[in-house]
Amino acid sequence: MTTAASKLPVEVSQDSEIEQRILGILIKHPHKMDTALDKLRDYHFSNPTHRTIFKALLDLYTKQGRVSFVRLYEKIRREKLLADPETALVALTESVVTGRELEPCIEILREDYAKRKILQATEEIERMILNEEEETPEKYQARAQELIFAATQTENSEEEPKELLDVLSRCYTNLVERKEGKVPYGLSVRFPSIDMLTTGFKKKDLIILAGRPSMGKTSLALNFALNVAKRHIPVLIFSLEMDDEQIGDRLVLSELFHYRDKDGNFLVSSSQYATKLTDEQLEVTQKVYSELFELPIQIVDQRGLTSLDIRAKARKVKAACPNLGLVVIDYLQLIRPAEENKNKSWALQVGDIVRELRDLAGEIDVPIILLSQLNRGVESRENKRPMMSDLRDSGNIEEFADVVMFVYRDDYYYPEQAEERGTKGKAEVIFAKQRKGATGTAVLRFIPEFTLFVDESDREE
Repeated sequence: MTTAASKLPVEVSQDSEIEQRILGILIKHPHKMDTALDKLRDYHFSNPTHRTIFKALLDLYTKQGRVSFVRLYEKIRREKLLADPETALVALTESVVTGRELEPCIEILREDYAKRKILQATEEIERMILNEEEETPEKYQARAQELIFAATQTENSEEEPKELLDVLSRCYTNLVERKEGKVPYGLSVRFPSIDMLTTGFKKKDLIILAGRPSMGKTSLALNFALNVAKRHIPVLIFSLEMDDEQIGDRLVLSELFHYRDKDGNFLVSSSQYATKLTDEQLEVTQKVYSELFELPIQIVDQRGLTSLDIRAKARKVKAACPNLGLVVIDYLQLIRPAEENKNKSWALQVGDIVRELRDLAGEIDVPIILLSQLNRGVESRENKRPMMSDLRDSGNIEEFADVVMFVYRDDYYYPEQAEERGTKGKAEVIFAKQRKGATGTAVLRFIPEFTLFVDESDREE
């Protein structure tokens, strides 16, 4: 069967003129080899003969430090790299080219290579579907997304080597800033106590945020997302429980907390926001809306997503938004197992999901915060502070997570004793595991009316 895809050429360029020009320049202007070494690889050349010649040029330059027509000819003839080296090389040097043409020609060649990668990905997708290699539509979708994502990634071959002096200078600057409580290594969530403990959430990390129901997991995660987005860093939120309007209202409420009159009274309370506002209160709320309109936050509120669905959607957002800074998924136990895993135990299903999301964090190069419920065992013991064993299917989660943190509020369990204990409104964020840092506890204050956490050391009274 002949299809449209099968008719697509593997070589995007219909002739080899650009490749010939590049090779001709390198032979006539060998001082340009450093530029070629920086920006070109042999796989950029679609013509096998040209690819062979370029590899020979690179080999000569790296081993001998210089290139010439004679040296290149002798190498190809001696090693029998081409059947007719003289004809091939003379054809490259016949055209009149200048050294100035090299970089524009390289850009064209790299663009052609990128197009070939996309075409090859589409051909592979077609072959996979026609041969029925995968069992489910979900697997087809996931594999197709993976192929297209890989084909559209930007190469990093132009990045310059880093001098140790420059690296250590940045390390020392970071050291001083950490000492002064300023910029952390990773992604700051604008809670000083958390940023100091974590030095920021690291790219590629899977971060588990766990707690019992009503502890404020979702509120804390949304606070993180809001603080990141306020710095114009894009955030993607997967909500498998609440719809997008509920999330929107929570974000508005958390911002209304900051609007007070001269006596410190809230201009708009949560109950007022949920009922009827005065003209003055509407004006304040509109201001909050205007501020939130500008934030780079995307929300997926579809229920029943599998990890493959999440992966596909995250890849799509990352491809469209390369500077994506954070992904939040609420929450683990609501992610639907893939069809082929339904016969596995729940523990194994959870393990597969967590592992796949950890791989996704590495693939799209962002930290992923994955919310998780704790089991009911917490309720049956006297000390209700969570620990690793309280994670549902803890073994699998603990193994794959880079960071595990728990939210605990003593006043939730002991409201009557909270005043005496000094725990009223206090929330503990317990870091039980940090692969790249120390464990410990950050103390925050929770304002349930506004679904907001503030740093204990920097709260607004």
